[in-house]
Amino acid sequence: MISRKLTPSKLKTILTLSPFTTYTYTKPVSNPLKPPTPLNPTKTLPTQFPISRPFSSNPTTIPILPLTRDGNFDETLSKTLQICPGCGIPMQGSDPKKPGFFITPSIKDPNYKLPINKNPILEETQIPDSIKKGFLVESDQDFNFINPNPKSLKRPVFCVKDSNNKLPINRNSVLDNTQIPDSVKNGFLVESDQDFINPNYKSLNRPLVCVRCHSLRNYGRVKDQSVENLLPDFDFDYTVGRRLNSASGNRTVVVMVVDAVDFDGSFPRKVAELVSNTIDVNSRAWKEGKSGNLPRVVLVVTKIDLLPTSVSPTGFEYWVRTRAREGGANKLTKVHLVSAVRNWGLKDLADDMVSLAGPRGHVWVIGAQNAGKSTLINAMGKCVGGQMSVLTEAPVPGTTLGIVRVEGVLPGQAKLFDTPGLLHPHQITTRLTREEQKLVHITKELKPRTYRIKAGHSVHIAGLMRLDIEETSVDSIYVTVWASPNLPLHMGKTEKASTMVEDHFGLQLQPPIGKHRVEELGRWVRKEFRVSGNWWDSSCVDIAAAGLGWFAIGLKGEALLGVWTYEGVDVTLRNALIPHRSHNFEVTGFTVSKIVSKADKSLNKQRHNEKKRKVAGSEMESTTTDAL
Repeated sequence: MISRKLTPSKLKTILTLSPFTTYTYTKPVSNPLKPPTPLNPTKTLPTQFPISRPFSSNPTTIPILPLTRDGNFDETLSKTLQICPGCGIPMQGSDPKKPGFFITPSIKDPNYKLPINKNPILEETQIPDSIKKGFLVESDQDFNFINPNPKSLKRPVFCVKDSNNKLPINRNSVLDNTQIPDSVKNGFLVESDQDFINPNYKSLNRPLVCVRCHSLRNYGRVKDQSVENLLPDFDFDYTVGRRLNSASGNRTVVVMVVDAVDFDGSFPRKVAELVSNTIDVNSRAWKEGKSGNLPRVVLVVTKIDLLPTSVSPTGFEYWVRTRAREGGANKLTKVHLVSAVRNWGLKDLADDMVSLAGPRGHVWVIGAQNAGKSTLINAMGKCVGGQMSVLTEAPVPGTTLGIVRVEGVLPGQAKLFDTPGLLHPHQITTRLTREEQKLVHITKELKPRTYRIKAGHSVHIAGLMRLDIEETSVDSIYVTVWASPNLPLHMGKTEKASTMVEDHFGLQLQPPIGKHRVEELGRWVRKEFRVSGNWWDSSCVDIAAAGLGWFAIGLKGEALLGVWTYEGVDVTLRNALIPHRSHNFEVTGFTVSKIVSKADKSLNKQRHNEKKRKVAGSEMESTTTDAL
């Protein structure tokens, strides 16, 4: 009974004084053949009394499971395996160095925190207007609501004090002694009124997720990057493709999610070709009287809130359908332009998914990494008001690890599946660090940055892409940069562009962050494009780099352009997505940004220190000469 009433710190002090020996705590191991390893080898705990109880429940030990990306697609298998509802990976509680590790929450006293008393001390009519405006009284004599002292009300003070210049203490009990539970008397409080009435209210609505999802949800980063290397590659053909190719079974709806500001980089060409071929084969079989499951393809372009408001929805949808057809998706059933952040178009998308899936259909949400699939599903769940477990969403590529069956969005026996993001090696973001990805990631509405330049000049987007104006049939052309505003730009002569890599990459032009990262990103290669246009006042064509942004070219004539970027990054020539440009032109040199300012300060400081060393060295030489 003594150990139950004492706090852990006091009990530890008492136990430290006991004559019992010490031992090293070892975590339970599921494999009896494997010798136990200390949980913390450098820390030893004193032996506890036999009468004492642990302050938290022991974590449940789950044997290490084979890594799989199937998630909870199979209902019978998901009953035996515990799947993380946030990312779809099998959970285990044995090895924190392996994916799916989780810690069972400790069981707390039902009344371990005190409710907040929200009852007002006084009625609003009893409080004078002067106090409402922020003028308080200084003493109990001035604290007279019937006849307040005007002088004291004109003096603004920060608290109400008594005549002894001390804060008055309210000793009136909020609750009777019989209404206060024993746990509150012992110092355990509850977080809210709902917890005081129903202690399990939050725990029932808060699903247990793995440590990785917890870190992503609360801190926006992966806790242990080495665990990511243990994950097997996501085999789309085996995991999802074979189910889409099935000629029989439930009706299939394929929802392809594409990023509006990185359409070509995030467009799943492999999935589009696979589904189109399946539709062609199964349609021929269906015409011959055989069973044939024809997948319905829905193209969802998300993050449209990042595009300028001047973009026409009708013109943008026509542009999307054209680009999708060129990418292999020639059997589109629907096209939706949505924004999960602004809740644009979510209701229509949910209604179409319900009608296309039917009572027992399967809906597969597929897209590239960081395209916004999980964010879209979470927003749809809120839109339709369904009771669903929240998927883990974070600005980190590859958040979802396995197939996650999402409940509460589709009615009846229809099922919605979130899938791991497809890895597109041709996106430049796949080779950037987390800090570099933050600079490239677009989080606000795009703003144009336009140059009016002649042949023989170049434009850099950070240290990731360069455009050379080599030949033109006109005097000058307009180049508009559409990329993250965090990325610095530079415009100068092409003949000096070769020195930019040595002098400014990793410094004024970031990313890459640091000179050592320039070589790590790969070889700097050139691609050539010959473009033509018919007007000056708007852009005609785009030259887009996957995962970065694009150059919009406006000219009335022809031009030969050279594009430089790292080897393996996909560069696409397409019709202009956003035709308009900025009315204010950028000037020669670096654009104003925090990266450039910080690099300039560091460079100036370095030059100043070198100058001081040279001056000090020359003074020492002159002193030595005079002494001789």
